[in-house]
Amino acid sequence: MTEKKLIIVPTYNEIENIALLIESIQNLFLGLDILVVDDNSPDKTAMLIKELMKTDKTIHLLERKGKLGLGTAYVEGFKWAIKNDYTIVFQMDADFSHNPEILVKFLDEIKENDLVLGSRYITGVNVVNWPLSRLLLSYFANVFTQKITGMPIKDATGGFKCFKIDVLKTINLENIRSDGYSFQIEMTFKSWVKGFKIKEIPIIFVDRERGTSKMNKDIIWEAAFLIFRLRLGKMLGRYK
Repeated sequence: MTEKKLIIVPTYNEIENIALLIESIQNLFLGLDILVVDDNSPDKTAMLIKELMKTDKTIHLLERKGKLGLGTAYVEGFKWAIKNDYTIVFQMDADFSHNPEILVKFLDEIKENDLVLGSRYITGVNVVNWPLSRLLLSYFANVFTQKITGMPIKDATGGFKCFKIDVLKTINLENIRSDGYSFQIEMTFKSWVKGFKIKEIPIIFVDRERGTSKMNKDIIWEAAFLIFRLRLGKMLGRYK
């Protein structure tokens, strides 16, 4: 079977970053298609993508009617990947907080694993340009997640990931309702519970230089409640 590889990049007002990111990915010559899932960005991100698509068949676009959230953007992207017969699927931020050069390492590790996670905390703390308060919140949220769920993952809230398509086919995507940190935790947890082989690799996370962050308190509280819901679901055997 021919290996088809896709990177899903959700966008909302990322016109300053997205063309540069696409160019950086393509300069690696890894044979990766790129799917941008845009939430009706007021800055016309989708219009820019449409222009790029005119001369590049490896770029694709899903347009949504409004700002519907990161989790549902990825779910729609995953469904599109399954429908279009991709075998390896990445998820990646648009703002260069995820270094495109690490894609090479992901592709090497996914050969022997089902899910590869880019981890900010597996070799200490590898985060650049975050205020101390946000760094501590993120770090201890992951410690808390590991303790409550039992999942042996150092960075469950990270968003730089690579899935084999069988993982996505096995998870009931229709039941994924979470967003932000919660979405990242839920997808990794359900992959782990189903027995898929997961590997964390170290990355250096660099906070965005252009555009604005989408982080807010609601995302953090949602993640806190999700952790206990996942543990209860595991105890009741809901994720087998």
